[in-house]
Amino acid sequence: MDSLVFLCARRVVAQRPLPSIPTHLYPVLFQVVVLDGRPLVLRDLVPAWPFPVLNFQHLVGHRDPLGDHPCIDCDQAVIQGVVSQLQRELEEPSSDSGKCWLRVLDMTGLVDSMSSHTPAWLTFWSRTKGLAKACVEVSKHHQEFQRHKSKQHKSRSGATTAVAALWPPGVDVHIDLAVDKISYGIVRDALQTGAAGPLRLKCREFHPRYISAFQIVTLLDSLDPSCLRRVKLHVTSLGLAELSVILPHLLRFPELRSLKLWNITINVQGPTPESASVIRDMAKQLGMLPCLRELNLGSARLPGNLHQILCNLQAPLESLELPFCSLVPADLAFLSQSIHAPALKRLNLSGLDVSEGLLEPLRLLLEKASASLLCLDLSYCHIADSHLAMLLPTLLRCSHLRFLRLYGNPLSTATIKDLLQKTLELLDLHLVVYPIPLDCHTLDPSEFDFDCFDESLDDKLFSATEAEISQLLENSGRTDLVWTDDPDHEDLDYFSL
Repeated sequence: MDSLVFLCARRVVAQRPLPSIPTHLYPVLFQVVVLDGRPLVLRDLVPAWPFPVLNFQHLVGHRDPLGDHPCIDCDQAVIQGVVSQLQRELEEPSSDSGKCWLRVLDMTGLVDSMSSHTPAWLTFWSRTKGLAKACVEVSKHHQEFQRHKSKQHKSRSGATTAVAALWPPGVDVHIDLAVDKISYGIVRDALQTGAAGPLRLKCREFHPRYISAFQIVTLLDSLDPSCLRRVKLHVTSLGLAELSVILPHLLRFPELRSLKLWNITINVQGPTPESASVIRDMAKQLGMLPCLRELNLGSARLPGNLHQILCNLQAPLESLELPFCSLVPADLAFLSQSIHAPALKRLNLSGLDVSEGLLEPLRLLLEKASASLLCLDLSYCHIADSHLAMLLPTLLRCSHLRFLRLYGNPLSTATIKDLLQKTLELLDLHLVVYPIPLDCHTLDPSEFDFDCFDESLDDKLFSATEAEISQLLENSGRTDLVWTDDPDHEDLDYFSL
């Protein structure tokens, strides 16, 4: 339920231009204009922001929008508001001498879309492109201003100092950058020309998509080395050779803790002397990232090669994601005996086929990680009732477990209900993503197939099962515990653990 102050703020922002507002009310006004989707008011509010820092996520990141509207318009309004502030500072340098101006705008960690009609990537990409364009335009204006003032002061001593003093200190914009072929040019220009300008991009997370290794390196070399903490490479065309070109350029980022190599082509099922050499080089380069704590090698084909890739890491990983990586027993055996197992907070082994001799190695790995493990993803692992019965005692030893994903496994209703009852003793457990039970389908259990699960679902049976699970939860008194069959339900990011 909204507070009285929030409801009153909604009445205030209905007026334009905004009336005079006490300083302490600005945060709640910002919440209202963003969540109500009022970009015109937001464009007026930002230049008047009375604090040195505006953190978008801290103000609205954990609240649901009050309507179904795109946040692209609000993003653009914030950007326009910051540009308006810089222009105002430049044009009226002597006015409002006691005013506190915005100096840091933090747009990191935002929900990618506030609208079901706006694709998440489009919102993310649009935010990046809009900020990059603003940086380039402000930088050009800055250069023109300097040239104009230099002419006015060319006959005076200390002209450079005088010109620089007239330009406002500027605004640092912290952002997660999403770059593709279309936005590459403008982002490159923004990073290279705007680094010393009045509007400066500070990248916290870097997400390139479908651009070349050379372009990725160009952008990396243009980033402020003090801010970057995560790199996500989605580029399906990259292979080991291209990665070996990119990885050395990550060494200049002392705060880099997370590296995600999604859908990278690392097909080493038939290793050659050349591929073995490249793997050794990649392992060496990974080992030169001293702060690396999270590694995701999603959909890379790594059977029997995990040891070679991880062997040079200087410190234990806290988050390891290996979904659909064609792992073999030797890979899990290595992990069980490595420095990483007792330090793991997050482990994603979805797509692992436990029916292929991996059940016991998996159990041993979970045993070694049980004291630290917070998030475990075993989706689509072909875990049947008998397999879960073997794993359950080890799972119950994971006393700090918060999130458990078992979606897409052929489990029965009885086993799922038993799992619920027994995991109630895990007091930190907050979210369980359970599979649609096998006996809620018209398929014969021997014909289990992920691809035709939706087609064979018996809605009445599944509704009854959902009702039973809800009743069990209600009877348990664990109001903090969520059981859901929604595979898209998000859990905490590594940096939130």
